[in-house]
Amino acid sequence: MDRGRHLLPVRDRKVAASSRNYRFSANVQVIIDAGTKLVIAAARPVPGNTADAKAWRDSGLADRCEGVTVLGDGAYLNTGLIVPHRKRPGRALLPGEEEDNAEHRRVRARVEHAFARMKHYKILRDCRQRGNGLHHAVQAVAHMHNLALAA
Repeated sequence: MDRGRHLLPVRDRKVAASSRNYRFSANVQVIIDAGTKLVIAAARPVPGNTADAKAWRDSGLADRCEGVTVLGDGAYLNTGLIVPHRKRPGRALLPGEEEDNAEHRRVRARVEHAFARMKHYKILRDCRQRGNGLHHAVQAVAHMHNLALAA
């Protein structure tokens, strides 16, 4: 499985914050099965300027992934997720680490494609929902995404 983060533009400033893209966004943690591309779980949104590792720790999704290998990108150091190997200053990657990173990228690409398909739904491109509306919208889009894959 793989986890990922969506930065979703939202209008409700109570559930969002100005993030790197200078828009008010919410950070939504999502777990996707890399083999089937099905959405397994989606956490409640947090403000877009929240660090990914903190959002993951606070999401409660780690409990749902107990005993399962979960991949994440380099922003998830020290969270228990499998992250790519990093180069050390002045030294190249050790033998085998580049191959590990290539496999990691291959799996992550499938997950990023699933995120992109979910963002095709207009409600996630500019969410105007208030309060829990964003969370319910993400849950609904995840369900529709899974139904479309199952058809």
